[in-house]
Amino acid sequence: MMALEPLLHRLKMEHLQASLDSLCEYASKQDLNYREFLEQALAQEWGGRHQKGLESRLKQARLPWIKTLEQFDFSFQPSIDHKIVRELAGLSFVERGENVVLLGPPGVGKTHLAVALSVKAAEAGHRVLFMTLDRLVSTLMRARQENRLDRQLQQLTYPKVLVLDEMGYLPMTREEASLFFRLINRRYERASTLLTSNKSFMDWGEIFGDQVIATAILDRLLHHSTTLNIKGESYRLKDKRRAGLVTTLATKEDKPTNDSELVPMKEHR
Repeated sequence: MMALEPLLHRLKMEHLQASLDSLCEYASKQDLNYREFLEQALAQEWGGRHQKGLESRLKQARLPWIKTLEQFDFSFQPSIDHKIVRELAGLSFVERGENVVLLGPPGVGKTHLAVALSVKAAEAGHRVLFMTLDRLVSTLMRARQENRLDRQLQQLTYPKVLVLDEMGYLPMTREEASLFFRLINRRYERASTLLTSNKSFMDWGEIFGDQVIATAILDRLLHHSTTLNIKGESYRLKDKRRAGLVTTLATKEDKPTNDSELVPMKEHR
């Protein structure tokens, strides 16, 4: 009969093998029966494999940082419907290959929510990839120049969740917009795309430099999608505002709609 350690090695149960002594000690103290001990042993191996897989998926996702929904300050953004966020956190949109679009001015938490949903997807075992729109466009243009565009588009179709951040900060040329359309068309009804943008849908014609292409892109993005329109203040400036370092110009609602409405004040020492 093969010894236990070599057997665990051949079965590739490295996590159970590493913790076997402590697990046996625990089983003895708790007086576990054979079935209970087996459950504990398999749970130990499964937990280790899941954690290792999660760490690998998060690394491959190339997230700018790790943020969770629990860390999001919903009290500062009352315009967000908590019910919708809870539904998105359930990841049924990923299973159905639907899209999510997060709209709002800079600093309201769009990227935080996108990253948090990405973490949820990775925890559930889905492949995720995060890219700024600028990086995506550069990647596609370079692939076209090197005659490997189809292969690059196929690689970008694999992730179950593709996050495209900062839509609208830089305009696209017609060629860039055409490449973006080809990607969205490939992922259409196959996998989920999650976008953040500081522009309303009415302004997307300016982003793509062509109203026809913009309409075609929106048609595919919004056919099966959820849109969150965040109408709040910037997280990045709230602490400075509380400290009296910035003030806001009056608006119809006496609230700023974007960071350009923030006027610096002199810091008193």
